[in-house]
Amino acid sequence: MASKIYLSIVSGPTEGNFRSLLEKIAKLHSKNSFSLAIILGDFFAGPEIQSEDIDADVSSLIDGKIEIPLPIYFTVGKQPLPSSVIEKLEKSDDELCPNLYFLSKRSTTKTSEWLRIVNLGGLLDPASTVGMSKEKYLPFHTEDDVRALRGANTADILLTSHWPTNVCKGSNIGLPDGIETPAGERCVADLCSALRPRYHFSTTSNAFYEREPFFHYPSEKEPDTKHITRFISLASSNNPSKQKSLYAFSIDPTSSVPFTLPPGTTASPFNTSQKRERQPVQEQSYSRFSYPNSASNNYRPHKRSRYTKPPPGPQECFFCLSSPKVNTNLIASIANDTYLTTAKGPLSSSSTYPNLPSPTHLLIIPLEHSPTLASISSPEDRARTYKEMQRYRRALHSFLLSRPGERLGAVTWEVSRLAGIHTHWQFLPVHVDLVKKGLVEAAFKVEAENEKYPVTFRSKDVGDGTVEKGDFFRVWIWMPEEGDKVDGCDDSGGMKADAEGGIDGEEKRGKQKCLVLPLNEGFRFDIQFGRKVMAKLLGLEGRRDWRDCEQTDEEELADAEKFKEGFKKFDWALEE
Repeated sequence: MASKIYLSIVSGPTEGNFRSLLEKIAKLHSKNSFSLAIILGDFFAGPEIQSEDIDADVSSLIDGKIEIPLPIYFTVGKQPLPSSVIEKLEKSDDELCPNLYFLSKRSTTKTSEWLRIVNLGGLLDPASTVGMSKEKYLPFHTEDDVRALRGANTADILLTSHWPTNVCKGSNIGLPDGIETPAGERCVADLCSALRPRYHFSTTSNAFYEREPFFHYPSEKEPDTKHITRFISLASSNNPSKQKSLYAFSIDPTSSVPFTLPPGTTASPFNTSQKRERQPVQEQSYSRFSYPNSASNNYRPHKRSRYTKPPPGPQECFFCLSSPKVNTNLIASIANDTYLTTAKGPLSSSSTYPNLPSPTHLLIIPLEHSPTLASISSPEDRARTYKEMQRYRRALHSFLLSRPGERLGAVTWEVSRLAGIHTHWQFLPVHVDLVKKGLVEAAFKVEAENEKYPVTFRSKDVGDGTVEKGDFFRVWIWMPEEGDKVDGCDDSGGMKADAEGGIDGEEKRGKQKCLVLPLNEGFRFDIQFGRKVMAKLLGLEGRRDWRDCEQTDEEELADAEKFKEGFKKFDWALEE
């Protein structure tokens, strides 16, 4: 993509006075030819100040009677959206009217200028301490919403309803007299540190504030690079003290980080010298991934665009928690660097393992958007991610050990390919006898022979994948032994510690074998291979294709909730 500078404009909240603001932006656009505009905070009036005139303006906007000559993005602020607006957005894929687009409160959007916009709307919900919010129009977010947005990896523009904590630290610029510094949110500061945006915009009802630029401490990936962020907070458009509510700026999304710091630049106020880049899988091994050119991908084309769609990235990834495409019904647990989810279209059904509360076909997924574990850029992040994935696998073994009735082993497999989208492991229980008799191992080896693959399985483990040269398929086959105890449980059944895990988080109980099949360009590998093998072994060939096993949203949610309830006392992420 050729370098090009785009002129954009950002506004503070309109709080219902959007007609006059849109007219003002249209006049400015006629003289400046903005690429896009963003309106922060509350675009619509709160319920306490509704009137017939306001309702009429909302209806005119929804009906397309207010002309909008350039792409404009608006967010959810601290007030709920009008019901008529929500109804229209649900029907129109978040386009309220021509050229007016809604940014979901937890979203990553790439515009046709290739600007990456990350948005966190609403206030921190004090009533929700665990999990991501599932309603994108309500003005509340959770800390897990913030954590999920780190999966965007980077941002040109970060939008938040709240200030980051301590953003004024080290600054010589104060707020206007009589205005107290907002308390801010610690999780917003962490998000800014993780994404290192070029611009971070927020709002303050009656004040304008522009901090000196600050640089982020270099990362291991870029030891000589100091990314620079400009934090700007805009007043509402109708503030009585006439504080600045509009901010125009130029941005080139392809430009590199400058070698010299701008005059007045300070160090990051967020104490991030030791912070890591944290970021949140897909592939046809989970086979529901495509990239249609539609607004539902949070890609917003308009007449100036020379591009039909951006390359696949976190905003299009069904397993990146920052993506609007992620199916939150399936999420069972979220840790610092990974998360656990039930499978869409599970291979097993509720009748496959009667002593389990749900099908228990699960996926263990890194938060970072990376095709392989080995390609996670930071060695520290890679080590943490691998250890957490192993902790989840070990906790699942404990979950199986705790169940009454028939003892179960487990099979975990992955396809590690640099041409992939987002790596993950698939976990499936298996009858112990199939492991004990060597039938699971034989099934994988025989199927590779049946497919006439020119390579054979090797009995070895490759850890986080960095020691293996090239792509590979890996499978762990595990079974418990007599006397094995549930990992780290106290007398009440609660988790105490990872007593049986090694320093890398790997399983030390029972018997385990790891098989690796090297992949190369000399043959075409079926990325459904793992599911195909297990379907044959378990007599579930009619369920080999996940699309033949799709469930309704209600069924998915019910299975996920049953699993979460049964797994709760083994979910170490709840304690961290």
